[in-house]
Amino acid sequence: MRFARSKRGLRLKTVDSCFQDLKDSRLVEETFTVDEVTDMLDGLQTVVHSEVESELINTAYTNVLLLRQLFSQAEKWYLKLQTDISELENRELLEQVADFEKSEFTSSNKKPSADLIKPKLAPLNEGGSELLNKEIARLQEENEKLKTRLKTIETQATTALDEKAKLEKSLKDLQMIQGDQKANVNQDITELENKVAALKCQFEKTLNDSTANQKSLEENLVTTKHDLLKVQDQLSTAEKELEKKFQQTAAYCNMKEILIKKNEQIKDLRKKLSKYEPED
Repeated sequence: MRFARSKRGLRLKTVDSCFQDLKDSRLVEETFTVDEVTDMLDGLQTVVHSEVESELINTAYTNVLLLRQLFSQAEKWYLKLQTDISELENRELLEQVADFEKSEFTSSNKKPSADLIKPKLAPLNEGGSELLNKEIARLQEENEKLKTRLKTIETQATTALDEKAKLEKSLKDLQMIQGDQKANVNQDITELENKVAALKCQFEKTLNDSTANQKSLEENLVTTKHDLLKVQDQLSTAEKELEKKFQQTAAYCNMKEILIKKNEQIKDLRKKLSKYEPED
C-alpha cells in the first residue's frame, strides 16, 4: 500500500507539472484565440494521456510481478490458491481499502494507542514447508505400507494358485489310476469273451465231428453261458464297489475338500486384490 501510494503521488506530481509547464510556457498573453486554446488543450491532453497510460501500464506490470512472487512461493509450499475476479470491483471492499489507507497514512504523524494497534502476521518461513514435507512423508510411508501389503496378498494368491495346480495334478493322477483299473476290468471281460468265443468254436467243431456228444456239449455251452453271465455280473458288481470304495477313500475326500477350500481362498484373494487395483 505504501509503495502504491508513493508511486501514485509521483505520477500526480508529474501531471501537475504538465499543467504548470503549460501555464509557464504558453499562458504569457492576456487573450487567446479559439485555435490557440484548442492547440494548448490538445498538447496538454497528449502529455497527460501519456503519463496516465504509462502509470496504468506500470501498475499492471507491478501487480503481475507481485503475484508472480506469491505464486512461486505457493508452488514451493504445494499450496492451491483461488481468486475471485469479481471481488476486484466490489465497491464495499474498495471502500474498506480506502478507509484502511486513510487510517494508516493520514494519521502517520500521530502515535497510535496500544488498543488501536492491530496485530500483524508473522512472515512466512520454512515452517509451512516443514509441515507439508511431514505430511508428504506420512503419505509416502502409508503408500509404502499399502504396497507391502499388496505384495503380501499377491504372494499369498500365487501360493494358493500353485497349491491348486498341485491338487489338480494329483486329482488327474488319481483319475488316471481309476481309468487304468477300469481298463484292467475291461481287459478281463475281453479275455472272458475270447474264451467264450473259443469254447463256442470248439463246441461247433465238436458238434460237426460227433453228433453223439451234442447234448453234452449243449449242456456245457449253457453252463458256460451261465458262468459267463455270473462272471460278468460279478465283474460289474466288483467295478461298482471299487468305484464306490475309491470315492469313499480318505485321500479322495480330503483332496476334494482341499480343492473346495482353495477355490474359496482364491475367490477371497481376488476380491481383496480388486480393492487395490487402480480404476480406469
